[in-house]
Amino acid sequence: VNGLRACVGKGFEDFFNATAADFVCLQETKMQAGQLDLDFPGYQSYWCYAEKKGYSGTAIYTKHNPINVYYGMGTPSSDDGTIAYNDNSIHNHEGRIITLEYDKYYVMTAYVPNAQDGLKRLDYRMEWEDAFREYVMALDKKKPVIFCGDLNVAHEEIDLKNPKTNRKNPGFTDEERGKFTALLASGFKDTFRTLHPEEQIFSWWSYRFHAREKNIGWRIDYFIVSERLMPQVTEAAILTNVMGSDHCPVSLTIDL
Repeated sequence: VNGLRACVGKGFEDFFNATAADFVCLQETKMQAGQLDLDFPGYQSYWCYAEKKGYSGTAIYTKHNPINVYYGMGTPSSDDGTIAYNDNSIHNHEGRIITLEYDKYYVMTAYVPNAQDGLKRLDYRMEWEDAFREYVMALDKKKPVIFCGDLNVAHEEIDLKNPKTNRKNPGFTDEERGKFTALLASGFKDTFRTLHPEEQIFSWWSYRFHAREKNIGWRIDYFIVSERLMPQVTEAAILTNVMGSDHCPVSLTIDL
């Protein structure tokens, strides 16, 4: 949403009510606790805030009461496969992950760090990717995982308008694309690309150069599922007609 308070003024509540989704997962809320009272009948919400004000942040609205709620990225134990949560982890200060546990699956919202201009945060991004892959693989050993969010990478050339001129730019470096390939190879499916192997459609456009008007965009927002859930996915869509931020929503319909 690139600032939920700003997005609320641009039709967010109307969109939310019209979707009537079981889960609504948000990234880049850019909020602290108490800054916005946004309740919807029939939903409970969970929030993960960055320590830095006005930065990052995630949230999930759900109609379904979870067994457990986890904030941040857990560290799998090499001994018995349990996952430990440590607020002091270097990866858990920016409000980037919420995981809801249900009887038969996990639902997660994730906001992956941007490598930033000049790739000044690429090294950290690589560390984050490795830790994240280890975390979702550990969850997947227990029960299937559905995770979504701004993953800040266009995986293949079809996923952005101008691949040749963006080859070494944040979000399309060989390193970031390679980590995404490794994640999928660990037992996960990119739902949209699996169902729509040749369709070029974008979920993010720069605010500069009238990029959205010209549809010069990137597909960096995803729903990823454990491979064994893919047969139950009936649709994965990118809702390009929904305005409100520099991203548009992506959706998943799955028969659980």
